[in-house]
Amino acid sequence: MKRKSVMDPLGLVDVWNRELGLRSPRFFARRIGASEALIMRLGLYKTVNEHNGCVNTVSFNSDGRFLISGSDDKRVVLSDWDAGIVKLAFDSGHSNNVFQARFMPFSEDRSLVTCAADGEVRLAKILESGKVETALLGVHEGRAHKLAIEPGSPYIFYSCGEDGVVQHFDLRSKTATKLFTCKNDQDRVVNLNAIAIDPTEPYHFAVGGTDEYARMYDIRRHKWDGSTTTGRPSNTFCPAHLIGEDHLGITGLSFSHLGELLTSYNEENIYLFQKNQSLGPPSSLGSSNRDHSSNSPKMFEGHKNCDTVKGVSFLGPGCEYVASGSDCGRVFIWRRDGRLLRAMEGDKEVVNCIEGHPRMTVVASSGIDSDVKVWVPNLEEPVEYVDVNELKKQHKRRNRFCRFSIPEDLISQVLAMPRRRTNSGSNSNSNNNPELVNLIMGIASGDNSFDENRGEGLEGPGDCRVN
Repeated sequence: MKRKSVMDPLGLVDVWNRELGLRSPRFFARRIGASEALIMRLGLYKTVNEHNGCVNTVSFNSDGRFLISGSDDKRVVLSDWDAGIVKLAFDSGHSNNVFQARFMPFSEDRSLVTCAADGEVRLAKILESGKVETALLGVHEGRAHKLAIEPGSPYIFYSCGEDGVVQHFDLRSKTATKLFTCKNDQDRVVNLNAIAIDPTEPYHFAVGGTDEYARMYDIRRHKWDGSTTTGRPSNTFCPAHLIGEDHLGITGLSFSHLGELLTSYNEENIYLFQKNQSLGPPSSLGSSNRDHSSNSPKMFEGHKNCDTVKGVSFLGPGCEYVASGSDCGRVFIWRRDGRLLRAMEGDKEVVNCIEGHPRMTVVASSGIDSDVKVWVPNLEEPVEYVDVNELKKQHKRRNRFCRFSIPEDLISQVLAMPRRRTNSGSNSNSNNNPELVNLIMGIASGDNSFDENRGEGLEGPGDCRVN
């Protein structure tokens, strides 16, 4: 059977109309930028090899000329991706893995903010001399995974961390304001992995973490004198069939230019919510009379999200596509209707980050490998559509445990602590369990023999794994 071409038959007509002045250059650029024919021709263009560890964050500057990346090596790299030249590489000032690095808008690409596994949020200023000065802005108790910059503001941004805290930053005063600690209905802290701002209503932002709900908050409710807080969500989002699934969590959030919310769940799929598909504020979550079956969010499936904290993003000038990394090491791209278009080999182990160019059909990806990969439409012929069912069979099996390294004497002391508390003054049962110590040391050294019954071994750097 002859393969059906995915080339848009109106492409040549658009070129002709542009040349005749019947289409504006802006319309033409948006139409071409959203072309599925280009997505189906994406191929690896260049790699940026400047890091010495997992690359946990990658993004373009406002005009798309430069890439900024951060890594387990605690460095931030600015590169000209097209020329293949590293423009600047510097020590972030963090004492642990850099999780996110972003340029501040309208700063001439001289101000950028970072967060990391050490819980710190920092500001880096690039001076005229080329030197970089970094300063501490705020701290989370635990890892700080994500930042959200207020659209169009060179001063305002937010951070979230595993302590459940959301902080607000203003670079004019270089102050950090703790807005609230995210908690569930049982008053338990929700460890936060993701935060995003609605570009259509910048006073709304959403957070997601170690439960099934994406919670939206309104910064206008916050009283800066501390008399009230924004701690109560103004809205919540969750697919109806996932409510009550306490083993799930959210690893990535993103808003479209229309204010639609994209959520990525670990051990589950990706969902796209329209504004009218919310569950309402928390007080309405327990209502059993609400029927969400006819108002379900769009689902995107085929990838695997178990091992790491993966982001999710839109691609295209009008957010026509959805993109995510996967534990199988592929870059996944879906059409907005849920059709899986591409699954490109992007990493030897896991792809965590995918970011689209602000103006062109160019995609950057990163993950466990120590490089950043840049994809452009350079294939002569469009590839075939992806068979989701066949792809699921090919997924690599991976382990969800973190690797770690702990001195043996410390492990022995930890194992002995309960016995000391219960048997103080007694010498009975005072010896440590050598088999348990050996087991833990085997895990710490990457010994896979303990997990043979499961058929899964420990792979890759532990700092990139989910706890």
